Amino acid sequence: MQDSESAAVIGLFALLVLVALLCLLSLSRWLGGYRPQWDKEQPFECGVPPTGDARPQIPVRFYVIAVSFLIFDIEAMFLFVWAAAYWKLGLPGVIGAIVFILILLLGLAYEWCKGGLSWSPDKTTRDL
Repeated sequence: MQDSESAAVIGLFALLVLVALLCLLSLSRWLGGYRPQWDKEQPFECGVPPTGDARPQIPVRFYVIAVSFLIFDIEAMFLFVWAAAYWKLGLPGVIGAIVFILILLLGLAYEWCKGGLSWSPDKTTRDL
């Protein structure tokens, strides 16, 4: 009985927050008004007139390095958790960690051979 009452109270609170948000947004739009002008529509860049495109193309190697960093960061997190439970896991835990590390080392070797870790422009990624 209390679970349904708690859920109803939370749902009612969420509905009230949503109604209040919509009321405040519509009130600010109605009271503030909107008068488009060319100066207001321009991006502010420290007083310097904007030049060039705001969305330049970024080389793929930046993304490959970023994804690699995230993968190996998550690997480190899993290994810290494994190290904390080392004595409880026993031999199956050690074998599992070794297999996990070997799979990631194979992925690292593949990325290295394909040139995914090279930073110089002459050695870009090849068919990653």
